[in-house]
Amino acid sequence: MRKIFTTLFCALAFLTAGAQAAMEKTAMEIAREMMPGWNLGNTLEASNWRTNTALWNNEGGLDAEISWQGTRTTQEVIDYVKQQGFRSVRIPCAWALGHITDAEAKTIDAAWMNRVKEVVDYCINAGLYVVLNDHWDGGWLEEHIATTNRNTINGYKDTLTKLWTQIAEAFKDYDEHLLFAGLNEPNADNQAATNNLMEYHQTFVDAVRATGGNNAQRVLVVQGPSTDAEKTCQYLSRLPDDTATDRLAVEVHLYYPWNFWGMEKDESWGNCFYYWGEGNHVAGSKHNATYGEEADLLNLVKKLKAKFTNKGIPVINGEYGVNHRSISGANESQEKHDASIKAYYKYMNKICFENDIVPMVWDINSGGGMTIIDRSHLSIVCPYMMDGITEAIEETGIHNAIQEVCSPTPLPSSGFYNLAGQQVEHPIHGIYIHKGKKVVFR
Repeated sequence: MRKIFTTLFCALAFLTAGAQAAMEKTAMEIAREMMPGWNLGNTLEASNWRTNTALWNNEGGLDAEISWQGTRTTQEVIDYVKQQGFRSVRIPCAWALGHITDAEAKTIDAAWMNRVKEVVDYCINAGLYVVLNDHWDGGWLEEHIATTNRNTINGYKDTLTKLWTQIAEAFKDYDEHLLFAGLNEPNADNQAATNNLMEYHQTFVDAVRATGGNNAQRVLVVQGPSTDAEKTCQYLSRLPDDTATDRLAVEVHLYYPWNFWGMEKDESWGNCFYYWGEGNHVAGSKHNATYGEEADLLNLVKKLKAKFTNKGIPVINGEYGVNHRSISGANESQEKHDASIKAYYKYMNKICFENDIVPMVWDINSGGGMTIIDRSHLSIVCPYMMDGITEAIEETGIHNAIQEVCSPTPLPSSGFYNLAGQQVEHPIHGIYIHKGKKVVFR
């Protein structure tokens, strides 16, 4: 496996908990430094619930981390993730689902909070950005976004405030390498449900900002309706009000097309896609993609760019992935399926890099399906996925697109331009263009 090395003008000083730091970067500046990203999937969002009353109790315990996959997260695991070229980690996390010591007060178990902080620290220590969310969490809110009863909505908002106030207080001294994401995949399929969703987003933003400290300027991530790209472009017409400027990002999940990434068996209305992308179809097979290939995927990304990133609002592709399959039978080809997987991961990252969208791959550590990294043995399970990502990094030069510098610096004080193309005589803080490259002054 090829490793990616980026030459920096100076070493970054990554701050951990307890240290105050300047929170100067905008959401867009941070997003450009997060590409590509990786998900610690099926881990802190999991639960070993035993009954249908797993919500709002403390039955999950610390072993919830290994209930869906068998490896506890360590510094070595995260360091290995960094070695593959990833620059950010998304940590899906459960709070209500088995980690509550007081159901009425919605008190998060202190031992669980400490464990989450340990995992976040592993990532910060490795020099990675972190997106910490409130995941599905038993569906207490995500499955009820469309509820219209005002008393119910107010109750959900009160619960969301209690949870995020505790999380934000626990992490308020972490620097800008930690981002918060309010939810995961809120089930909103129309404008009315999206209007409700906006209320919950506003509640999340207000709760975090009210805790002060570095949370006053921390980048916060809000989810589009159902984290669906089309619905997000159609229904999400504005962002929550915010006391901070340019510190909000939008999240979608680009699992697309369904027949390729998740469909398990042929149906009367359509077949599974084993083969995807130019040059990867198999003659005589009924499992060639008939939609959702390069042009369709690029069209979705371009819509997101036009709606958000062109306006300075970063988009985080919080999850994407395809199940790797074992292929057999007449007119079928394992080799072409493997090539399709590699092509998909490469193309997804390439078009995201080129359109200011942060791709964060889903990885479950279960030995197949969407597993890339074997966390127990620190090895690559599916080289086709990893090679696709690595080639996208190399061919786009995303790791060299921004060169980090410290200020003061030996670089000359002239020849710099801001991102609007205006010449700047004495750059201080922020991203500038110098001799055709992006440069960060700190």
